[in-house]
Amino acid sequence: MRALTWQKRHTVAVEDVDDPRVVEPQDAVVRVTSTAVCGSDLHLYGLLGMYLDKGDVLGHEAMGVVEEVGPAAGRLRVGDRVVVPFGIACGTCWMCLRGLQSQCETTQVRAEHKGAALFGYTRLYGSVPGGQAQYLRVPHADYGPVVVPDDDEPDERYLFLSDVLPTAWQGVEYAGVRPDDTVVVLGLGPVGQMAARVALHRRAARVIGIDLEPARLAMAARHGIEVLDASHASEDDVGDVVRSCTQGRGADAVVDAVGMEAHGSPLARTAQNAAAHLPDGVAASLVDAAGVDRLAALLTAIDVVRRGGTISLSGVYGGAKDPLPLMQMFDKQVTLRMGQANVRRWVEDLLPLVTDPADPLGVLDLRTHRMPLEKAADAYELFQRKDDGCVKVVLDPWA
Repeated sequence: MRALTWQKRHTVAVEDVDDPRVVEPQDAVVRVTSTAVCGSDLHLYGLLGMYLDKGDVLGHEAMGVVEEVGPAAGRLRVGDRVVVPFGIACGTCWMCLRGLQSQCETTQVRAEHKGAALFGYTRLYGSVPGGQAQYLRVPHADYGPVVVPDDDEPDERYLFLSDVLPTAWQGVEYAGVRPDDTVVVLGLGPVGQMAARVALHRRAARVIGIDLEPARLAMAARHGIEVLDASHASEDDVGDVVRSCTQGRGADAVVDAVGMEAHGSPLARTAQNAAAHLPDGVAASLVDAAGVDRLAALLTAIDVVRRGGTISLSGVYGGAKDPLPLMQMFDKQVTLRMGQANVRRWVEDLLPLVTDPADPLGVLDLRTHRMPLEKAADAYELFQRKDDGCVKVVLDPWA
């Protein structure tokens, strides 16, 4: 089959690789019909190559049609149209039964002291071949895949159940958003777009989305989000604007949908880039022991949240030695919640919304580019540079 493979920093290539097959009784093999490029994929593309091997198959947002099932694949049947959650969970362990599928005790990568295995995401999370490919082996298919209607709707109606929608929903849930709240969403990439829409859907009084990119700001505005262009604003300016429209208090809840690659933080950026160019063993040891993130978005969140408010981190952070202003956080009595999305926990909330013909979350207005898998290297560059109004790229493995 054809699949997108990691080659080296800033280099990916579509190659012929072995077809996946059923290995364990709970496995299934899915013929992938759509697979998306995620902001987290860009972390692998530019920063985390020390945890990858040449030829690793990338991608963790995929959907398609079941081609083969193992004898213990539960109710899953050949021909089912399914979305595959990015995290691999068993559904029966102590963590899964408590809605913490991202910490599944069956698939935890204990050798790396990490949570549940992920598709297409480095040896830190199990080195499981990813979904930017024509076929995907799905472990624990008796629990993970979400069966969606086999109708004439485009894949984009359902595809974002794999990651973007559950991540956004959890971000808003963890932020404790209430009907009278003012919510700030930092970063209007795919997760930020959906987090802002989810907050409005859940009757937040007002939602303010902050970003630097005109296309992202315009997309959010189409969906009723108040937008703030931060391209010429400092952290203090952003905080002042938010406080000026919230009676001087700040936002009740803030969702940070940016994470480790925020603009700003030049020293952290220099350290990240330097580590990425070191030999893999040295770089991995350095990141594990002393890695730092660019904290501009998180520091902005701490500034704009009101006293007693909540910050929810949906953007990925990976630093081992990030300096945080704990005195400020303590003084403001900030609640901070975070973590990988527990996808299956939120599916029952989300399925009625994505199958609603009215499309209340606007899932059909998120993808800006659909490209053949064979052009995946171009797609990564396009998404990273945010050229041509790019907000979300979906790849077609069979085009």
